[in-house]
Amino acid sequence: MDHAAEAHRTDLMTITRHVLNEQSKHPESRGDFTILLSHIVLGCKFVCSAVSKAGLAKLIGLAGETNVQGEEQKKLDVLSNEVFVKALVSSGRTCILVSEEDEEATFVEPSTRGRYIVAFDPLDGSSNIDCGVSIGTIFGIYLVKDKDNPTLDDVLQPGKHMLAAGYCMYGSSCTLVLSTGNGVNGFTLDPSLGEFILTHPDIKIPKKGKIYSVNEGNAKNWDEATAKYVENCKFPKDGSSPKSLRYIGRALVCSKAVTVLCKCSMVADVHRTLLYGGIFMYPADKKSPNGKLRVLYEVFPMSYLMEQAGGQAFTGKQRALDLVPNKIHERSPVFLGSYDDVQEIKELYAAGSC
Repeated sequence: MDHAAEAHRTDLMTITRHVLNEQSKHPESRGDFTILLSHIVLGCKFVCSAVSKAGLAKLIGLAGETNVQGEEQKKLDVLSNEVFVKALVSSGRTCILVSEEDEEATFVEPSTRGRYIVAFDPLDGSSNIDCGVSIGTIFGIYLVKDKDNPTLDDVLQPGKHMLAAGYCMYGSSCTLVLSTGNGVNGFTLDPSLGEFILTHPDIKIPKKGKIYSVNEGNAKNWDEATAKYVENCKFPKDGSSPKSLRYIGRALVCSKAVTVLCKCSMVADVHRTLLYGGIFMYPADKKSPNGKLRVLYEVFPMSYLMEQAGGQAFTGKQRALDLVPNKIHERSPVFLGSYDDVQEIKELYAAGSC
């Protein structure tokens, strides 16, 4: 046995150690936030395990129901939602939960109520699991105004008031990306230890990228600014190289018996954009004038992470984190990614409104 190597393995920065280090910077902290995050991490580990053996455990396929979005629920959708609801409630630190899978917000019983609100998509892009594409969990955390009298108004606040946000991607490895308002860090699950280890410290998105990510199948329905931006990506007028298109959101699986079009896997596209730079776009169009992505548990958390990493997020009208939702499942367009790339499309929208 290599004792030196084994000793080195004990000096790893785990997510628990990282969060405790952050907590120590706030002497007034009681540890509630740390406990909440530990329960979210536990939920991610459980879902990662379920995803890895979904085919063997007969978790692939439809559950026979539709969620509030009108989408057919997968068995893993239902399981993941139950896992996170139970994990968050049992933490004793939450008061309101908003899930993509539940039509109404969940108000925690007073006896186990805390002061945090968590909005989450338990399994984003779940239909992609049948064709082996990365999927993930997205979450955002807010502070309630009065934990003894929580209301929906506590949930319907702009994303700039978010305390923390993150996502966990289940793919070739299990990666958890987290920001608590002091930069962005990425952790990878070590299956042998059962711990998330810091592998991507202080993530900074490149100021300008070489990749754009959008579903071009909707191009005929785009507005002028989006169409012009994508045209510039393909045929730049300044003599620079064209950008490359990378879009995991639509995975086409074909066989003699069946053709399946999988729904958007936002986590995988945003993760690549965060690490390599570029822009992720899900614009409004003629078919969906209000956009398709949900504000509270998709647009806000990802926009928060992008800004913390030095990028931008824009709705086509305003900074994404300044948006004030009117309902818990409200949708919005979004353009997020490298600062210069998002700035370019902001300028195109500004020029079009003059």
